[in-house]
Amino acid sequence: MAKDSTIPPTPSAEDYAKAAANSPDDSGWFSKTDPFTLFGEWLEDAKKKEPNDANAMALATANELGAPDVRMVLLKDVSGDGFVFYSNSESRKGVQLTENPVAALCFHWKSLRRQVRISGAVQQVSAEEADAYFATRAKDSQIGAWASDQSRPMEGRFELEGKIAKFAAKYALGKTPRPPHWVGWRVIPTRIEFWRDRPFRLHDRMEFTRSGPGEAWTTRRLYP
Repeated sequence: MAKDSTIPPTPSAEDYAKAAANSPDDSGWFSKTDPFTLFGEWLEDAKKKEPNDANAMALATANELGAPDVRMVLLKDVSGDGFVFYSNSESRKGVQLTENPVAALCFHWKSLRRQVRISGAVQQVSAEEADAYFATRAKDSQIGAWASDQSRPMEGRFELEGKIAKFAAKYALGKTPRPPHWVGWRVIPTRIEFWRDRPFRLHDRMEFTRSGPGEAWTTRRLYP
């Protein structure tokens, strides 16, 4: 490897020791039997430590041929039913989720040296649930949802700004309705893996799996 490489070097023993000293106390997390409870605890820790968007997650989808795609989105709700995010159903991700309604998520909280990976089937949330969340968005964000033909080509920024002005005028007064193409999806997990960084790449990993929604979770530890 060239000496002037921009790739960070492999951590030294001192680097690992420093990182371990700054890691949160995770004692007892292997005794958890409900992954949603553990995820909620880790998310609360991330909200205190991450400088930006503790709810940011990588969303991986695939088209009807199985070709993968990934991007960052924001988690907007989590419960025992699954993990919810919102977007344009006519976007690339929306088309892929229609063609192949399964997905994977990855949360990486660098400041905590923790990661959570999730996979399962995907279902759209109800119209009532989408309406309720859309109503909480800022007015300009609501207008943007109408104006953006997400993932499709545009001539330039002026084209987007023109559409924003059009819908801003249309919905200047009163409530802005939710666009029919702006929907929510719920990832219903059958697998959730929790990962914690440990020195010398000897990480801790615990996997929760179940055969389907409503079924009991099985846990097992994995080699790093």
